[in-house]
Amino acid sequence: MAFITLNRPEKFNSFCREMAFALLEKLDEAEQSADARCVYLTGNGKAFCAGQDLAEAIDDNGIELLQIVEEHYNPIILKMRNLNKPILCAVNGVAAGAGANIALAGDVVVATQSASFIQAFSKIGLIPDSGGTFFLPRIIGLQKASALMMLGDKVSAENAEKMGMIYQYFSDASFVAESTKLAETMATMPTKGIALTKYLLNQSFQNNLEQQLKLEGEIQVKASQTYDYQEGVRAFLEKRNPIFKGE
Repeated sequence: MAFITLNRPEKFNSFCREMAFALLEKLDEAEQSADARCVYLTGNGKAFCAGQDLAEAIDDNGIELLQIVEEHYNPIILKMRNLNKPILCAVNGVAAGAGANIALAGDVVVATQSASFIQAFSKIGLIPDSGGTFFLPRIIGLQKASALMMLGDKVSAENAEKMGMIYQYFSDASFVAESTKLAETMATMPTKGIALTKYLLNQSFQNNLEQQLKLEGEIQVKASQTYDYQEGVRAFLEKRNPIFKGE
């Protein structure tokens, strides 16, 4: 398993150019590592990620906002969604702005009970980026997403779970143990099949039903050619637990 920690705790893990490029590098390393069958993405300290470091965004001698979006956040979201391994986002504290939307780009999102999610963009006159306008309405519906983005309401972990924004939340005391256990379980599963499932979910955003059904058939053939499928069938017939290799 690959553990990736956003590590600017003194800035609530807000993004600067250096951290954005470091995250992309770590995601690339996880993708290329045969030992990393699941990515565990979390934050250091009190926050998961407070979004963009505004000091960098308004620096007259720094990079422009368009560069920040196109060179930092867009590549991060695309890399996360196209990574051929599952990503568990373990939201350990506040996830605001781009930080919230990066969390929602994960395959499975869990949070500690004291965590919160905020579409903070409207508070400073900006629009939600980092895939927020794409993912959030698909996750919780247009009305809820519109309200949260326009009003900038803070959503507790409990309410985020209730509205389907996240998979599950855990008590603060058990969060690290429970979220790590979940990621470890994912890492022992047939990760080739999981990667193909992720691909199909991505394609469902643009396909109609007929196209998706056709693609499911094609991808099912690929899944049936993996070692893990053969192992899963053997284990079922032999009435034992399968030992998957992610192959």
